Formats: sequence, structure tokens, C-alpha cells
Amino acid sequence: MKKEKIFQLTSALMFLALNLSAQDSLKNKQLNEVVVSATRSEKNINDVGRSITVVTSDDIKKSGANSIAELLSQQEGMYVVGAGQNPGMTSSIFTRGANSNQTVILIDGVRITDPSAINNSIDVAELSLANIEKIEIVRGSHSTLYGSAAIGGVVNIITKKATKPGLSLDASVTGGSFGKNTQQLAENLYVNYALKNGFYIAAEVSNANVKGQNATNDTVTVASVYKHSDKSDDFSKLDWVGKAGFQNKKLDVYASYKQTQQLTDIDKTAYKDDDNYTIDFKRSLMTYGAAYKFNDKLNFSFIGGLSTMKRIAIDDSSVIDAAGNFDRTYNKGIYEGKVISNELQANYAVKGFNLVVGGGMYGEQMKANTSYLYYNSWGFPPDYVELKTSTDSVNPKSTLANIFLHADIGGELISEKIKAFSISGGFRMSNHNLFGTNLTYEINPSIKVLEGGLLYATVASGFNAPSLYQLYDATDYKTWDTQYTTGLTRGNKKLDPERSQTVEVGYKQKINNTTLSAAFYHTVVKNVIEYVYLWDKNIGLDTLGQNWSRDDYRGDTYINLGTMTTQGVELGINSKMSEKLSVSANVSLVTGKINYRPSDVDTAQTQGNHIQIYGNGAFITSKEVETLGLSRRPSTANLSLTYSPIKEVSIRTDVRYVGSRADVYYEPTFGPYGALGTLAVEQYTLWDISLRVAIYKGLSANVRVENVLDKKYFEINGFSTRGRGFYLTLRYTL
Repeated sequence: MKKEKIFQLTSALMFLALNLSAQDSLKNKQLNEVVVSATRSEKNINDVGRSITVVTSDDIKKSGANSIAELLSQQEGMYVVGAGQNPGMTSSIFTRGANSNQTVILIDGVRITDPSAINNSIDVAELSLANIEKIEIVRGSHSTLYGSAAIGGVVNIITKKATKPGLSLDASVTGGSFGKNTQQLAENLYVNYALKNGFYIAAEVSNANVKGQNATNDTVTVASVYKHSDKSDDFSKLDWVGKAGFQNKKLDVYASYKQTQQLTDIDKTAYKDDDNYTIDFKRSLMTYGAAYKFNDKLNFSFIGGLSTMKRIAIDDSSVIDAAGNFDRTYNKGIYEGKVISNELQANYAVKGFNLVVGGGMYGEQMKANTSYLYYNSWGFPPDYVELKTSTDSVNPKSTLANIFLHADIGGELISEKIKAFSISGGFRMSNHNLFGTNLTYEINPSIKVLEGGLLYATVASGFNAPSLYQLYDATDYKTWDTQYTTGLTRGNKKLDPERSQTVEVGYKQKINNTTLSAAFYHTVVKNVIEYVYLWDKNIGLDTLGQNWSRDDYRGDTYINLGTMTTQGVELGINSKMSEKLSVSANVSLVTGKINYRPSDVDTAQTQGNHIQIYGNGAFITSKEVETLGLSRRPSTANLSLTYSPIKEVSIRTDVRYVGSRADVYYEPTFGPYGALGTLAVEQYTLWDISLRVAIYKGLSANVRVENVLDKKYFEINGFSTRGRGFYLTLRYTL
């Protein structure tokens, strides 16, 4: 499917929706959705001049999605790598072409990151669908309200609070298969008890087990190559949540605790199976908050959270030949992280004016300890060789303090004649303990041009702080923790944050029960952090690595280098065409490039040595280097149709198109040590269909067929994806 066909499909759907909406205004119109994440204050979604999507708990149930990664992949402007792979495989989110660490993930407004990861990005696979009231997605730069990493967008997962007085219950079990010899079983139980005076307590347990799929794609055709496939990369995940609070017209107080634990069988790399490689991950998350309504104009709120995580990766010896010999190696890595966040804000609102003022502190810590053992196979001392690395001596940690202000000013504050016009904007001042002060801003004018229509524009800046790994190296090689010639370490404490500038123009129109949206954005990110090799400046590039009697290598490190530019168009439609038929569709077209200029290099950090970018193998010389296209950032299209012939039955079909894109692989010929090359990954189209039946008083069943045509496709080159899947979900709600 080409881009022209995508536009034709969307245009036809919009035309159909508009015609049906004009014919049927429907007596029972959908309630106007209120969002918080876009402005940090309650506001009607149709009055906010930003690109926003709200996914409710009912939407989640109807979608049939087995994970948040699948759910987010259906939204415009988003591509989640790993959503279609074996459950438990690493999932990375790319919003509007931004890097995977440039989208903020929040739970009840509290930032969730992984400071033990190389770039601090969260693995979306660790998130579950348990205890979700709704998900608010705000696309575009939002660092003014949410600080670091909010360049591509913000995803705020809002958990459930009090429900109706008395006991509420939601229990479900899902069983299925997504290929030969595969099995998936998931159980979920949610209980909420609320008193009439406002007190409530809730708990939820969610468990999932997957067996049978080999995560790698076997492409080896040489008969002499020994294969020892485990044929089953199993996965288990357990989430449990407890929450208690009090809520009335004046006060809203809550505290919650969530624990996630998952065990994943993984493989070494693409195409290379491994029968003894596992990752055991555990996160504990405590969140708390309080909001007090002083009067109709003024209210105060406080939110905070403490999150700890631990990842244990073990790669034990594997069989390497038909004789049963092992490679006699044992690798173990223990990676730990800690995040603490607290913010206080005040909201003041009168007719035509809304002001948000706040501030807080955000801190991260990490630890990494690894060991590599090689057992002697010759029978003489030593019995084994052991190499250890540790971050204990450098104690990686960072703090980021901030104050922010955001205001919405309506035209009616000045005159009723210009009440259709409004402008919002603000700034955030952040102070990092290493790189110092950073200022971000946002200007967002909008005007109501038609009945139910809103034209808006945004100019906003953003930033992304370096990760602890990039700052501190994440390894301390004891006596050889620095490069012996230059004294450089891999971590670079002099890194600056990545800084972005975004321009967006959009329009959204609500006609009866149909909402149309369109947006164009252009984002430039400077100071992109790159991992680089350094080579002796006195040796010519054409002879590097060719004389093995000398050492040309001068270390590897992280530096600010490069300017990334992304731009795109997004189109969306959401329509309840009649009491029986509803449709939603979106198209996201994205392009990007990155430029490396010699003038951007801080020679004090590289000591003037040759620079080779690991990400593409290019050397930075006197000429600018330009890379067109960004890996794993495709154009996408989604279509969902739901038909309910009777109240108790609904049929849903989903079609998802993902365009061709580049992926990366290791190319040993790029320089003496090799670097990453790119290769094309083909486009694909997937079709899902599901049937939901209300059986009796709260009891329902959902049958879903995933990847109906059993399409063979890749998300990451070399790793397999799920085939045709069949799932049955039984749910009881009280």
C-alpha cells in the first residue's frame, strides 16, 4: 500500500462519516471528554489546541489488545517496536519520529523511567493493562509541563479510583495460541470497595504465561552449521496493585503500590538462538497524591512517587556442537535503578483565564555489576578466568529541580467580540546537578473558526537529559577504567542535554458524533548524543587498523554530535456513524534525517582525535555528513470498524499498515572495529477481527483472531513475530 492509497482510504472514510453524521445527529451524543495531561488542568478535549487521544478502560476492553504496546501501536503518530513479537520481548516507543527515549511515560502523572538502561528509556513491555481508568496521549513537545524527554509526546496512564458505593469487581481469563505449539494464558482480578463517605480501597492481580515461540528467525541454510534451538522462549509476568484513598468535593487523597515481576527467555542476537539466556525483571512502584479544592477558583495538588527496579540477566553455557560441547562461559549482570519524584502545583481559574504554577524535584540512581567467567578446558590452573565490572566507585546519580508556569487566556477576558480566540503558553526552568540550568517554553494560540472547529498552532522547545549510563559510563573496569593513552572514559560528565524546537499546525472539527483531526509538525533536535569511537589523530583514515604492531584506538565515549530533523502529517477520524456502527482511522506520515557537522564537535572532549560514529560507521572529517531516513520510524495507518447488530453483540475489525523502513545490523567492515549498517525492512499489513457477546448480567465473552491472514513480517530484522492467533476472553463485571 502506497502513501497515495492511504490518503485515498482516509478521505473516503471521512466523506462517509460526514455524510452519515449529517443524516443522523443521534439523540444520545457522546459526552465531551475531559483531559488533564495537555494543560495540567481539567479541560474539554475539543478546546485544547494540541493533538490528543484518550483511550478509556472501555476502549481497552473492546480492543482485545493483550498489552499496552499493542494498544499504543493503534494510535496515530506512534510506532512501538516489539508490539507484534513474542510477549516479553523488549518494546520501544517512537512518537512522531523522535528517539525511543524522547517520549515521557507517566503513571498518575509520575514519571516512569529505567535509569539502569543505556538511554534511560522504559521497556514498554513491562507495563500492563491492569488497573487503568484511561490513557491520555498528548503528541508533540511538552517539556514545559513535563520536563526532560517530552520531545515526541507524553503518555499518561491514569489508574482507577473510587467507583460506585459498595463492591465492584472485574474478573477475566484469556487463553489462546498465536502459532504452532504456542500457548498464552492470562488471568486478571480487580476488586474495589467504596464507602458512601468517600473512602475506597482497591486491589488487582494480573498474571500472564506464554510458551512455545522461538523469538529468533532461523535463516541459516548451510547444512554444516550446528543448530541447537530451544524452540521456546517462554515468558511469565505477574502484576499486583493495591490502592486506597478518600475522595469528596473538596479533597482527593490516595496512595498506591504496584509490583511487576517478569521472567523472559531471550536470545543472544538476531538470528542467533540461545537456550540458556534469561532476564528476570522486577519493579516496585509507590505513588501518592493529594488535591484540595480551596474554592471554585483555586485548588492545590501534590503528586509523588518512588520506583525501584532490578534486572538480572544470566547467560549460561550453551551447546555449540553435535558432540555436546559447551562454550564454557557464564555471564551475569545485575542492573538496579531508583527514581524519586515529587511535585507541587496550584491551579487558579476564572472565566477566560487559567493559571498553573508548580515545581518539584526529580532524582535518579543506578548500579550495575557484571561478571564474566570462562572455564578452563585444558585441565591446568587457573580453573577459570573471571572479569568483573562495577559502578560502585562512581555512584551514578542525578537530580533535576524545576519550576514551571502555564497559562490559558481566552479572548472573552478582553472582549466578547474575540472570545473565539485563545492563547496558552508557559515556561519551565530546570536545573540539573551536572549540566546546569535549562529553559523551555511553549506558545500555543488557537481560534474557533466553525461550529465545533478549532484551528491551532504551537511553537515549543524541549530537552532530553543525558542518561546515567551516558554520563557515568555504567562500568568501572577497576585498574583499566580509562583509555590508557587519552585518559577518556566511556561516560562523559560534560554532556549537554539534547534540545529541540517544534512547530506544529493543526485543525480538529467535531460534527455531531464525528471528530476529524489533522496536524503537521516539524521538529529539530540539536546536541543529539552519539556513541563514538576515537582513533589516533596522527594516523590517516585510510590506514587505520592496518598495522597491528601499533595501537590506533583512543577509546570510545559519548558526545553531543548531530542535528536530527523530523516532520510529518497526521490525519484522524473518530465517528459514531449510527447506533450500530462506529469507525476510527488514522494516518501518520513521517520522514527524518540527521546531520553531523564538524563544527559541532567539542575537540576538548575528543582531544582532537578522529571520530567515528558507531550508529552508521561514518567518520567526521571536514565535510558535513547527512543520513536520510531514521531507523524504525515508519509511516503507519490504522482502521477500526465496530458493528453492533444488537445491543448484546459487537463485531470489530482492525487493519494496521506499517510502511517500509530501515533497521540496523552490525557491519564488521565499517572501520577497524565495525559499526552499524542499515538494511530495508519491508512494509506489512495486518488484519484482526473480534466478536464480543454479552452473555448474562455482567458476563461476556470475546473471541479474537489476530493476524487473520497469517502474514509473515518483521518489526526488528532477525527476530520473529507472532503468526495467526486465536484468543478467547471470558469476563465478569459486577
